Amino acid sequence: MRTIVNFNYKWAFTKQCTEVPAALPRDWNGVNLPHCWNAIDGQDGGNDYYRGTCYYAKSFDKIDLPQTEEYYLEFQGANASADVYLNGKHLAHHDGGYSTWRVNITEAMLARDNLLVVTVDNSVNEVVYPQTADFTFYGGIYRDVNLICVGKSHFDLDYYGGPGLAVTPEITGKDAKVTVETWLTGKTDAQTLRYALCDAEGNVVASTETADTKVELNIEGVHLWHGLKDPYLYTAKVELVEGDTVVDAVSTRFGCRTFKIDPDNGFILNGEEYPLRGVSRHQDRWGFGNALTREHHIEDMDLICEVGCTTIRLAHYQHDQFFYDLCDERGLVIWAEIPYISKHMPTGRENTISQMKELVVQNYNHPSIVVWGLSNEISIGGSDDDLLENHNILNDLCHEMDKTRPTTIAAVSMCAMDDPYLQIPDVVSYNHYFGWYGGDTSMNGPWFDKFHAMHPTIPIGCSEYGCEALNWHTSNPAQGDYTEEYQAYYHEELIKQLFSRKYMWATHVWNMFDFGADARAEGGENGQNHKGLVTFDRKYKKDSFYAYKAWLSKEPFVHLCGKRYVDRVEDVTKITVYSNLPEVELFANGVSLGKKTAEDHFFYFDVPNVGETTLVAVAGELKDESKLRKVEVFNEDYRLKEKGAVLNWFDITEVEGCLSLNSKMSEVMATPAGMQLFMGLFANAMPKEGDTVMGGFEMNEGMMQMMGGFTILRLVGMLGMMGVNPTKEELLAMNAALNQIKKP
Repeated sequence: MRTIVNFNYKWAFTKQCTEVPAALPRDWNGVNLPHCWNAIDGQDGGNDYYRGTCYYAKSFDKIDLPQTEEYYLEFQGANASADVYLNGKHLAHHDGGYSTWRVNITEAMLARDNLLVVTVDNSVNEVVYPQTADFTFYGGIYRDVNLICVGKSHFDLDYYGGPGLAVTPEITGKDAKVTVETWLTGKTDAQTLRYALCDAEGNVVASTETADTKVELNIEGVHLWHGLKDPYLYTAKVELVEGDTVVDAVSTRFGCRTFKIDPDNGFILNGEEYPLRGVSRHQDRWGFGNALTREHHIEDMDLICEVGCTTIRLAHYQHDQFFYDLCDERGLVIWAEIPYISKHMPTGRENTISQMKELVVQNYNHPSIVVWGLSNEISIGGSDDDLLENHNILNDLCHEMDKTRPTTIAAVSMCAMDDPYLQIPDVVSYNHYFGWYGGDTSMNGPWFDKFHAMHPTIPIGCSEYGCEALNWHTSNPAQGDYTEEYQAYYHEELIKQLFSRKYMWATHVWNMFDFGADARAEGGENGQNHKGLVTFDRKYKKDSFYAYKAWLSKEPFVHLCGKRYVDRVEDVTKITVYSNLPEVELFANGVSLGKKTAEDHFFYFDVPNVGETTLVAVAGELKDESKLRKVEVFNEDYRLKEKGAVLNWFDITEVEGCLSLNSKMSEVMATPAGMQLFMGLFANAMPKEGDTVMGGFEMNEGMMQMMGGFTILRLVGMLGMMGVNPTKEELLAMNAALNQIKKP
């Protein structure tokens, strides 16, 4: 019978090593797993976090382990490539930082004084994905390591890190036909398999004993897995038996459900329309990198459930099995994907195939997963024959390995609607940032209407949309200002546009949480992407969090926006309240300012701003409170201050009707004088088609068009990441020249 021994404790770690040691070094740092070596430098900006090979070592005695015939070391996540050595012998190499993999260490083990060494490498290369993306590729053995102790006869441990069994339910009327398939190593003729299906209470509802490795069992009066409403789970148990002895056993939970994705009516679960409205999630944390605890995963799930999401896009890689389990338990519908992202590497094809096999094999039994994601923004540099062939291979592979789930992609905004790679997967989603990276918020809904009209048989969704917000504030929010108020406005607009289009099969906010992106230098806090509805440390829920809660959650609540924006200069200020209740009344120092109703759940009040004011929003029996204070001069703590910037937007003189550094590049380039001025100063610095820019992205025509939505100052800040750093005097001189040019 198998025994699992946790191997997380008492490892030695170093970056300062070039060869496998013969004995456990005494001068290495002592660590416990999970461990991440970029937990600080991968989140502080500069795109200078350590990427290289690090060494982990651990000593152990075989006599301290359960006595058995075979020992498998299991790694649940080591980023990105790893090699395993036991007593100096090289046993395994693995490429791919987000999946489970195992190695048989039996023959290399000694009775005493075993030295296990694992090298982990997150260096830049052209073979292992991801290499180009807007997030930090944290290095380390950042998930659990276990030793699995089994006999010669056991359920397979070598096939792509899988659990050794696959469960495929098929609903037939009120019953379910459940196919259970197992894979075995070393099975003898004297051994049989004992199958059992159990309900949530542990009662056996179907069973059989046979030598066959694939059986079909029936569940009468099946209890369906129905998302948030009823995430009911069965358990499949299989024992390998010889006489009265259980030689090995495996089990998995599964759910019985039907679903389809309809191009006109969206997602259909068990025959009912079930709109998928939710978020994307990166797994990292402030100060931890990717080395999360179970408590971290549970907190993330609790926050996502508080919003009321029905779906999560688990981007951009395979997540922890524990989190997929939570998704099953809580009833979230999941998009699971591999990190085939941003830049197609002709030399990386085999890695996309192996990572996809691991994703499907390891996660096949999760009822929460409904689509396999082939790639993300991979056509950002354009499509070519090799890219298309790679996608066809992956698409066919998914359908071969899993007959029950469709495939999808997340296409980048500038990908043309007639791009041939959109025809490969079963369903399509787009990453759009109109209103943040160029364009304006009103462009989002009409774009999807156009796609739906052009491709009426292709289900279309929005896989990413969002904008950044930090602790900056204003009463006049504008695109690109990084204020909490603009983020709230942006999401109000996007909610109304996207949620009203029932044909959209899924919508996923980018992102649920701020996350590490060490190449970023934006918003005044470098090294992070701040598009989250919740801060990186999970301590603060931004106002936009509550905008979604108002639309999605069934838990009654009321929320007063702007709690961090207390000091205001205007005599009358706009106050926003979010609630999923039909009516809100607002009180200022105990005096009612009236009651309002709002079908869109967004309630707006004009509030006199005199002295100090205590605001209380009342909805039903619920209350929320905030403060206002009248000031004569704007509180500078609320203004965006770019870290390391020589000039901030509020230092810039603006002349009504004329250009300035705060004008969008498209406005400046639309005037002959503005174009001449800009190109005269930055022609040599501006990235050209084919150049590599922030994070390793390749500049193309679509990205150039997107940059037209940036202000000149914001664009100059991005050029700073490429080593172009004009002085404050140079920028002010340019602004003075722009002030002489009329806006187009």
